[in-house]
Amino acid sequence: MNTLQIDRLRPTQMTHGERQIRRKTAEYKAMSGHDLQMAIAAKPIAVVLGRGSEPFVIDHHHVACALSRIGVTRVPFVLVRDLSALSVADFWVTLENRSWVYPYDAARRRVPFRDMPRHIGDAVDDEFRSLAAFVRDAGGYAKTDVPLAEFRWADFFHAHFAPPQSDAEFDALLAPALGLARSEAAAGLPGFMG
Repeated sequence: MNTLQIDRLRPTQMTHGERQIRRKTAEYKAMSGHDLQMAIAAKPIAVVLGRGSEPFVIDHHHVACALSRIGVTRVPFVLVRDLSALSVADFWVTLENRSWVYPYDAARRRVPFRDMPRHIGDAVDDEFRSLAAFVRDAGGYAKTDVPLAEFRWADFFHAHFAPPQSDAEFDALLAPALGLARSEAAAGLPGFMG
């Protein structure tokens, strides 16, 4: 299986869920040997190549961050598309047209592509990204292949709740967010189950 160095991976999103990464890090840290290798192989990092054959991650940002934190230096990857022949501008436009990039910060402000993070671990924390993942894992909505689905759920929760300022506030948000995800207010979001 082909692998890439984690420190070469470029993110295609401004934010990540720090709580989600910490949870994945703990899960990987609890594994060793064959079990860890199988878990790593089960989640190859989806990449597209940009200018100079730079690998840009379009799926499994959180997995790559978590593995980096436990000392893994190389990860298996799936090459989705080689866009290295495109100009920088055309590269970003192509990513946006295919919903492979999310250039918005935690306050939902658009960020110029030149200001996207350079390293997979450089994305900024967005509590609502973690909330979206935790709600999905609790059965609030179904996992889906719709591009950027977690961001849409994070934006939805951001519009309804104040950002949590502590672990206790985050934990207290889970039940109301789960209820909101199952309500008619969420109808139309990817993975909505009602």
